[in-house]
This record gives sequence, structure tokens and C-alpha cells, in this order.
Amino acid sequence: MGAVRAFLKRKDIEISLRRYGIDALGAMAQGLFCSLLIGTILNTLGSQTGVELFTTVGGYASAMSGPAMAVAIGWALKCPPLVLFSLTAVGWASNDLGGAGGPLAVLFVAIIAAEVGKAVSKETPIDVLVTPLVTIFAGVALAALIAPPIGAAADYVGWLIMYATELQPFWMGIVVSALVGIALTLPISSAAICSSFGLVGLAGGAAVAGCCANMVGFAVMSFRENRWGGLVSQGLGTSMLQMGNIVRNPKIWIPAIVTSMITGPIATCVFKLEMNGAAINSGMGTCGLCGPIGIWTGWLSPAEDALAEGAVAIDPTWFDYLGLVLICFVLPAVICWALGLVCRRLGWIREGDLKLD
Repeated sequence: MGAVRAFLKRKDIEISLRRYGIDALGAMAQGLFCSLLIGTILNTLGSQTGVELFTTVGGYASAMSGPAMAVAIGWALKCPPLVLFSLTAVGWASNDLGGAGGPLAVLFVAIIAAEVGKAVSKETPIDVLVTPLVTIFAGVALAALIAPPIGAAADYVGWLIMYATELQPFWMGIVVSALVGIALTLPISSAAICSSFGLVGLAGGAAVAGCCANMVGFAVMSFRENRWGGLVSQGLGTSMLQMGNIVRNPKIWIPAIVTSMITGPIATCVFKLEMNGAAINSGMGTCGLCGPIGIWTGWLSPAEDALAEGAVAIDPTWFDYLGLVLICFVLPAVICWALGLVCRRLGWIREGDLKLD
């Protein structure tokens, strides 16, 4: 065992929840953002403006989502160049064979292929041949074996969540909003999770509500400590910045979580707010305004996942826009701010608890 541990250490192969569940998953979300999400936005711009260039570039960007995710994972796992570049083929195969659960398949397959590639890297005189061959062959073979069932399982779980939300919009609005909002603030990727499960429709709307409750909520609640810089970095960046403070005092998370449990069912029951854009947007919240933009693009041009669930393009009314603004911005700001004041009065949140380093 000592020899094995020494080999893994020499190859920088760290089998841990942090390396795979936080570093790799977080990087994968960035790869997904830089391909599928940007591609979806450009496609929508093209369809609405009639500028073919947007649609062309958007199509290329979206098509590269598998390789982009795999390379991002490889970067997070500190792969040497030959392994990193070989992951493009692995990512394409995994995403293609994984179907609706393509991102989840890419996560599992790319991690294993990357570690196998790292293990053989620079171990032979013909490294330039051996490392790419082993990485690509292992990754594609594994993708052929496990990507289809992973895709089917992810598709079923996503369908189950969406179906349950349709049947019980109030209770599932609370559950989905709270859980996805928590995932967004934790050092994992809510965007990758929502994309893997293809979370669209009412469930996607509830997920957006939960993400916005955390991002806008923390931004406004901590304004006295962090001023405008904190407002922008959390409101348009990520509430994950508060994770260190949450570890020190978990009670500071109460206002944001309760807010998500309020806005979630309002989104599903009152405004019937649906995310019919790309599923990744469901887990983005107000990060780069991707959540609201995804809802808007879904109104005008539903994504493939949404179309498969029966979504159709609509001409949004003033009530739709009112729901979008209230759920994504106004209600999270007002409710979380008020709950934050209550928690301060109770002594649960002390001065400086929300201060960003």
C-alpha cells in the first residue's frame, strides 16, 4: 500500500471528495458556461435579431460543450498537456453517448480518463503516443459502457423532479428552491447539477428562485459590511463568497434559505415561472444575469430539453415580466434583508459576520 500511495502522490492523483466533488465539478460548470450557455445566448440573439453570425457562432459554441467540460475537468485535476488535450475526444464521446445526462456522464468519465492518463504519463520513452492512446481509449471505452445508463438515470431523475413539481408545485417549489439555492452557495456547482438533470419547466423556475434568493439575498443583507463591491460580487458573481463566514457561523445562512423557501412556491404557484431556456441556467441565479436571461430566452425560443417536455414559444405578458423581476430581484432583496434584520436583533448574526475578506 505504501508503494501505491507514493505512486499516486507522485502522479498528483488525489482521490477525495474535494478534488472530484468540488474542484472538478466547479470547473466543469465553467466549461459548460463557456460553451453551451454562451452558445444558447448567441443562438437566441441570432433568432431574435435575424443576424445569422450569432446563430452560427452559437451553434459552434454549443457543439463544443462536451470537450469544453472534459478539458475544464482535466485542468482542475492538474493533468499534464498530453492528457489534457486528449480529453477533448473523451468529452465529446461522453456527452454524445450520455444524451440528456451528458454533463453527468462527462463528469464521471473525464475524471477516470484523466486519472488513468496521469498514471501512464511520462512512464515510457514514447509518451507522445502512449499517453494520448491510453487516455482516449480508456475514456471512450468507458463512455460507451456507462454513459448511456448514466444518461438514462439522470433523465429519469430530472423527469421525476419536474413531474413531481407539476403535481405538487407548492411543496416541490419549496424543496427544489431550497436545495438548489443551497447547492449554489456550497462549493459545488448548482449549474452543473441542473444541467445534468435537465431541470427545466416549473422545477427550473423554482431552482432559479432559490439561486436568486441566495445571491441577491446575501448581497443585500451584507451591504452594511461589504458596500457596493460586495453587492456586485455576490449579486452578479456568487454567494459562494460567504462560505467561509457560513462555516464560522451557520446562522447567517438562515435568511437566504428561508427566503428561497418563500420565493420558490411563489414562482411555481403564483407566477408559474418556467425555465425553458438551457437547463444550466436553472442553477445560475443572477450570476451574469444568466437565470433571468434563460427564462427570457425560454419564452422566445425554448431549448431542446424544454421542447422535449412540451414547451412552446410564448409572447410574454406584463404579468410574466412582473414575476421575473419579483422572483429574481425584488422579493429576494426585500425578504432576505428583513429576515437578516430579525436575525441581527436576535443576536444570531453579529456585526462583521457577513464581512467578505
